[in-house]
Amino acid sequence: MKTSIKTDPRLEEVFKNYPDFIRPQLEYLRILIRKTAEETEGVTQLEETLKWNEPSFITKNGSTLRIDWKEKQPDQYAMYFHCSSRLIDTFRLVFNDEFNFEGKRAIIFRIDQELPETELKQCIKTAITYHKVKHLVTLGL
Repeated sequence: MKTSIKTDPRLEEVFKNYPDFIRPQLEYLRILIRKTAEETEGVTQLEETLKWNEPSFITKNGSTLRIDWKEKQPDQYAMYFHCSSRLIDTFRLVFNDEFNFEGKRAIIFRIDQELPETELKQCIKTAITYHKVKHLVTLGL
């Protein structure tokens, strides 16, 4: 079954307002999230919206996923996860050598970093299916 994507019209404005040097990286993350949702069994709808004025992605059985770049740290951007979930702790355990983490809430990317797409898609899939896998020791990873 094809995943339907519902997009808040305000999202496009947020993407347009990112500086030119970071917009392609954030658009890439958005495409990767959409692509992963479409490839993930049981994910029939992906909602793209804004939370705290940041692009956010929500599925019926998932944990909210956000992406953003902040002026205070111009040389990096991030993918944010719900801090009370086990997502970041599990990603640290499984992918410690692949990613840089911030506390229990984010994977941090350098602007010039080549992203490990396969591993990142696994993190996205785990987040968008979190409520189905949260009982598993390593969340199915």
